[in-house]
Amino acid sequence: MSDMNVDPNETPVKLEGKGIAILVCWILGFGTLVSWNSMLTIGDYYYDYHPSRVLTLVYQPFALGTLALLAYNESMVNTRKRNIAGYILFFLCTLALIVTDLASSGKGGIGSYIIICIFAAGFGVADAHVQGGMTGDLAFMKPEFIQSFFAGLAASGALISGLRLITKAAFDKSPNGLRKGTMLFLAISTFFEFLCIFLYAFVFAKLPIVKYYRAKAACEGSKTVASDLAAAGIQTDPNQRADVDAKTPDRLSNKELLFKNIDYALDMLLLHVVTLSIFPGFLYENTGKHGLGSWYPLILIAMYNISDLIARYIPLIESIKLESRKWLMIVVLSRFLFIPTFYFTAKYGDQGWMIMLISLLGVTNGYLTVCVMTVAPKGCTGPEANALGNILVLFLLGGIFLGVALDWLWIIGNGSF
Repeated sequence: MSDMNVDPNETPVKLEGKGIAILVCWILGFGTLVSWNSMLTIGDYYYDYHPSRVLTLVYQPFALGTLALLAYNESMVNTRKRNIAGYILFFLCTLALIVTDLASSGKGGIGSYIIICIFAAGFGVADAHVQGGMTGDLAFMKPEFIQSFFAGLAASGALISGLRLITKAAFDKSPNGLRKGTMLFLAISTFFEFLCIFLYAFVFAKLPIVKYYRAKAACEGSKTVASDLAAAGIQTDPNQRADVDAKTPDRLSNKELLFKNIDYALDMLLLHVVTLSIFPGFLYENTGKHGLGSWYPLILIAMYNISDLIARYIPLIESIKLESRKWLMIVVLSRFLFIPTFYFTAKYGDQGWMIMLISLLGVTNGYLTVCVMTVAPKGCTGPEANALGNILVLFLLGGIFLGVALDWLWIIGNGSF
């Protein structure tokens, strides 16, 4: 490499920008799901169409299918273009939601609902670009970066849930109160999507510690980081590139990586199958009527999101971080006990027990997600870590898709169709 002001042999501790990089990763994670979480608040216009279930079921096939294609070809995909394209698509779809609401005067209806379903598909495509691309990119950097990114994902849900409670209290009895809250969410989301485009395109790539890890990945044979290195002022010498390729041992194929890490992949799949078979559809439609009235599902959603967010910081304490592959699988499998527990709690328990139970669901989801995502890439080269990050997110989205499909089983036979 020529014009390289980062020595791949330099100790990364000496490099500047770690704190800023962690903050930027958090914002990029926040921007990855804030629009989607805001979109779900629009669902209150369309309660008769099961929006919490339908919109998610529309979103997930597009996310899963797009990521499957990207993960299969990840070694040839330009990560910079992939992530920027994803954030631009998030921005455009979120802005379009505002335009749709203005055009329909917030009256809802089946026509607007179909248009919103189309934008849900767009969010799925954008999510596949960004979540898989960012996870693969951060997987060969410091574990704190990927932890911060996934904390940002959870923070988007926590913030929107908090704002939803605030706007319900402020606007619940005012004319068009729900619409005012929804427009506030979408405006905030649009701003953050634009901010993510700016931060990724002009800030993140130029941080010294980020340049170090990308230069190191390039020396290990990664081709996906070339554009980001060029944006940071580090040019790749074609002759030296060929020399690196000749000296770099063959990386494991995606199939070999999957078989080597099949337990981590199944952890992500099963973890999110359980979570999404309960959250959010079951909480909106199957928890019965309680003293909190219309506030009840909103409080349950908020408690899940807050618990999930807090739990994603617990693995930063090394002494209580779960790293054993065997115990990760055991704990993930044990979460299937949540399904009968939620059923009987909704049927016989009061709201206090349900709030405690949903908090536990959020804690286990956030904690285990970060544990798996930070432990799995250890010992991998840059190109392998990038591929593994994409594979793990693919299984994560696969788990979400299966969970959302299974979520419909809760309403079979109860007259809700």
